[in-house]
Amino acid sequence: MIIKTLGISTSPRIKGNSDLLLREALAGAESAGAHIEYIHLSDYNIAPCIECNACYTTGTCKIQDDFQQLLKKMLDADRLIFATPIFFMTVCAQAKMLIDRGQCLWANKYILKKQLISTERDRRAMVIAVGGSKSTKQFESIRLTMKTYFDVLQINYVTNLFINKVDGLSEIQKHPSALKEAFRLGKELITAETPLPQKPINVELT
Repeated sequence: MIIKTLGISTSPRIKGNSDLLLREALAGAESAGAHIEYIHLSDYNIAPCIECNACYTTGTCKIQDDFQQLLKKMLDADRLIFATPIFFMTVCAQAKMLIDRGQCLWANKYILKKQLISTERDRRAMVIAVGGSKSTKQFESIRLTMKTYFDVLQINYVTNLFINKVDGLSEIQKHPSALKEAFRLGKELITAETPLPQKPINVELT
């Protein structure tokens, strides 16, 4: 079976650090036989959640834009790699806007008690996050935010690749070990057998 792997780059910069790592991770997945698709989130028109709570009744978002198209891709994927730069100790604005629109997914699961997909599917997710701060505390909110988001997407959160002290455009290219690790983890996302880890495996590089 060909494994569909979707990579979402939320960075506002093309060839930014998280973006380049995502491309390496997708290359790793492809080397293991996966069908890959790369998405640059800024190419999509996604409005912010307006907290109208209409989804509490319908389970779907009433705002019609590119969110529905992207959600379908995320639900169709067997593997998801989500890449973000770290701004003010959390995901970037573009990533947060997409995540906040997931309120309809939360309503679908926890208010309407419905399933988005078959629980028998083996779906796994990886997070790539890069920040300029020396402090590794910047990764704490990433873990919590993505854990909550992947829960409503009904996908198993299995791996993190976190890198600090990297900030300038494409500076990650001076960090070959990080690029190699992204490739390895992307490949492992496809090839790793069950059972899944009880909590995400953390790879932190400086």
